Amino acid sequence: MSQTRIREVIVTPIAFGDPPLLNSNGVHEPLALRIILQLVLEDGTVGLGESPGGTARLERLQAAAKVVLGMDVFDTTAVAAAIDAALLPTVPSSHERGWTTSAVEVACLDAQGKLLGRPVSDLLGGRVRDAVPFAAYLFYKWAEHPALDGRAAITDDWGEALDPAGIVEQARLMQERYGFRSFKLKGGVFPPDEEIAAIRALAEAFPGQPLRLDPNVAWTVETSKYVARELDGVLEYLEDPAKGIEGMAEVAKDSPMPLATNMCVIAWEHLRPAVEQNAIQVLLTDHHYWGGLRRTRELAAVCEAFGLALSMHSNSHLGISLAAMTHVAAAIPSLDHSCDTHYPWNSADDVIVPGVLELRDGEVRVPTGPGLGVELDHDKLDRLHRRYVDSGMRGRDDTGYMRRIQPEYELRLPRW
Repeated sequence: MSQTRIREVIVTPIAFGDPPLLNSNGVHEPLALRIILQLVLEDGTVGLGESPGGTARLERLQAAAKVVLGMDVFDTTAVAAAIDAALLPTVPSSHERGWTTSAVEVACLDAQGKLLGRPVSDLLGGRVRDAVPFAAYLFYKWAEHPALDGRAAITDDWGEALDPAGIVEQARLMQERYGFRSFKLKGGVFPPDEEIAAIRALAEAFPGQPLRLDPNVAWTVETSKYVARELDGVLEYLEDPAKGIEGMAEVAKDSPMPLATNMCVIAWEHLRPAVEQNAIQVLLTDHHYWGGLRRTRELAAVCEAFGLALSMHSNSHLGISLAAMTHVAAAIPSLDHSCDTHYPWNSADDVIVPGVLELRDGEVRVPTGPGLGVELDHDKLDRLHRRYVDSGMRGRDDTGYMRRIQPEYELRLPRW
């Protein structure tokens, strides 16, 4: 049998620490979930992949692991087709299938790069930048996860951020530690005027540095238009203020600034109506959503053709995803804005060996080693898997966790 054929795919769910970050749905739980893939070839080469966690995604990756056995690691088109065929009867959404395909494709590309002695960015056509810019991802947050059900409080070294002064201080820490030169605030937590004040405070504290605000569809169309007017000339773009392509299109008619999304355009079938209605001007790519790195590269070309600017979405992630994000961002000529990343919030629990990925001066240098250029820390992987098993946590529930702490909390979108 060919040495480039897939012999085994090891699927490992893990849980890692997450601070109490507030958002329009509630608050992050003390643990976040991811899934790590080890794709093993006949010659022993191992490719790494990473996916968001949860029971449904775990089951889909386990199904994919079975159908790709014996396939050639270089035939990623056939690999994706086999996964699609296996999932299609029960997972009709291309977006949901994309989560699975992406993790496997990244692992295939990592293995290909190791076999060829070339970085993944070379397999995507070559890098057009040696370092990828990232934005500081700011959150309203509590000082700690409060004591709950016999569990002691869980502290972190970021401190509380519940007002403009707290957000500015968090931004200063982010800049001091990582050198960020642009800032994104996760909004949708407090009344819009309070979040407008926080953005203005950031603009005063960091003059001339790009700012963006993302309330995660917490606002009505009229409130979205109001915030856009109030922050005209302050924000580089406003992200997902209102729900859906139609809602965003209504906001866009009167918005003095570009609108961005990672919520209403997350699959190929969303692109045409979004372009026809001029609902967005910036698309936040995410290889986890769109089916992998090559599909993300194709998406960038489509966006360039239709005049859509590009940035990159992030969720709570670890180093394998950051490496993949960095490689594909390095290979996209039309990357118009710095990318999002949660990595500063979660990097202490990373499953890769330190030393390759580093946020410095607001950038991550593109790894030049074979494949993704990162190495799995097996001891850490085992510990985080045991934490997953012991925790009993099998899905993310920001709203449910908030209600355990504030029973009166109601999820309402839009809220303002």
